[in-house]
Amino acid sequence: MPEIVLYQVDAFADRPFAGNPAAVCPLAAWLPDATLQAIAAENNLAETAFFVPENGGYRLRWFTPTVEVPLCGHATLASAYVIAEHIDRAMQKVVFHSASGPLTVTRAGEIFTLDFPTDRPVPFEDGGAVAAALGTPPQEVLKPARQGGKLLAVLASEAAVRAAAPDMAKVKALPGDGLIITAQGEAVDFVSRYFAPHAGIPEDPVTGSAHVVLTPFWAARLGKKMLTARQISVRGGELTVEDRGERTLISGKVAPYLEGRIRV
Repeated sequence: MPEIVLYQVDAFADRPFAGNPAAVCPLAAWLPDATLQAIAAENNLAETAFFVPENGGYRLRWFTPTVEVPLCGHATLASAYVIAEHIDRAMQKVVFHSASGPLTVTRAGEIFTLDFPTDRPVPFEDGGAVAAALGTPPQEVLKPARQGGKLLAVLASEAAVRAAAPDMAKVKALPGDGLIITAQGEAVDFVSRYFAPHAGIPEDPVTGSAHVVLTPFWAARLGKKMLTARQISVRGGELTVEDRGERTLISGKVAPYLEGRIRV
């Protein structure tokens, strides 16, 4: 029976049981898509990442328990960590080829930095759907201009973000790739949470891809390019982000949790 190595790590965390858990499976060649999806469903984590060598880097794909997604930040960070720790210990930079184009991750000691395409949000008329999902009107609703971008709702305070209890059925029906809620932070520049029930993830612990929407918004609002951020889910996660115009840099640590083998 063929075996696949699996690593589970916690991304955007400096210790186990924090940040966002991701499973990472290095492959020599692609398995059938149905098998990849079945593995992700069995893992039952927000994301399982698979990669194979390609053109001096790696082709990277991400699966939630129910669907393949075009971009995932924390599982990209986790994949770079696995390569640096288990495949190429001299690695300082890796390029992933993905459905969202080339994604570069650099390493400086314990810090890994994602270089992702910015998804700049603009004001969006949602017809009151976000307020209905949240049970209270947000200060603003924004969304990237491209089809399928994440909705962004700005709340009055960090306390309001922490206290939010959205109606998941209504969030699932929103016209976008889930819902980010955010506010200016008390100890960091901004805080956020992200809900994606349409992808089988009621609330994601820490979401790198949400920060390509959040970073340009808060960089403009606060008048600074480099910002500190915290995603205030139950597990929580710390990030440092930088607005570079068409690109967003997202930095954090990774904590190992387990290693194992999958039999398929």
